[in-house]
Amino acid sequence: MPTKVIAIANQKGGVGKTTTSVNLAAAVAEQGKSVLLIDLDPQANATTVLLAHEIPGGGLYRALIGETTMTEIVLSTRLPNLFLIPADLDLAGAEIDVARQEEHLVQLRNRLAPLKASQKFDFIFLDCPPSLGILMSNSLTAADEVLIPIQCEYYALEGLGKLVGVMEQLRQGGINPNLAMSGLLMTLFDGRTNLSGAVMKDVRDHFQEVVFETVIPRSIRLSEAPSFGKTILEYDPRGLGAAAYRALALEFLKRQAAGMSFVGAPAAA
Repeated sequence: MPTKVIAIANQKGGVGKTTTSVNLAAAVAEQGKSVLLIDLDPQANATTVLLAHEIPGGGLYRALIGETTMTEIVLSTRLPNLFLIPADLDLAGAEIDVARQEEHLVQLRNRLAPLKASQKFDFIFLDCPPSLGILMSNSLTAADEVLIPIQCEYYALEGLGKLVGVMEQLRQGGINPNLAMSGLLMTLFDGRTNLSGAVMKDVRDHFQEVVFETVIPRSIRLSEAPSFGKTILEYDPRGLGAAAYRALALEFLKRQAAGMSFVGAPAAA
């Protein structure tokens, strides 16, 4: 199967995007797939979980501006089958520097092309920043599919229509005509509240089969794991959070094997 590029994106912050990027990547790697995680968020939270220390001069920024290649900055992690292209503070300048380049929307796709063609990896996950700026646009242009985490809270669908609209513009404009949606992932589910259940029902009623069956619970352990520089699979391997991300990995891989993705999913009102 050719390498598949999956953007994990939501311009709304606090929805469990990086938590999902790191732990889904780790869980898919645990299933024996070769996985590359690219940290596109200048906050570099995914990088700090998977690397014990920052690698000076080895971040994504240099590749985006053409000073090095993507292949040269791929790093091994302590987890088998899981590799990382790290972010660093310089990446914050990419919003300006990449925008100055010709064909600025396709810089990430162009830089990734040799790595994707090598088929060294089964999946390349893009941990996107929480905005609709240059880095997010580049991610959506480079991706084959987009996985969107949505929190089980009152404003769950706020802004989702805008993200889906940008995806549609990239398709209709011919920039990324085959861009599809892997699915919507409900996160931060709290079974003790009626609100979480009501929000999840609304989202499932609206989006139906686009929504993953797996739900990620609100968990103190999931929140604690990054502060120890660990994935949830390492920090609390028998807990609810680890079980949820392992289940998500299996469901994700099942959808991939079946060629199950969605184009033109309805935007929320």
